[in-house]
Amino acid sequence: MGGGRDAPFDRNLELAFIEGNAIHKLVFPRRCILGGWMKAGTIERILVQPTHWRSWIK
Repeated sequence: MGGGRDAPFDRNLELAFIEGNAIHKLVFPRRCILGGWMKAGTIERILVQPTHWRSWIK
């Protein structure tokens, strides 16, 4: 998994973030966009600061 700041713009990603002692994964694919993140397949922006990412696997 990569860090949130080095995520690629051209693919669906699985995002995760650390809160306390736990890692939380987002259950739907996201895409990195200029200035933030959006839900894959939509144009809905989301507010999240992931600490980890990896390519989305169907």
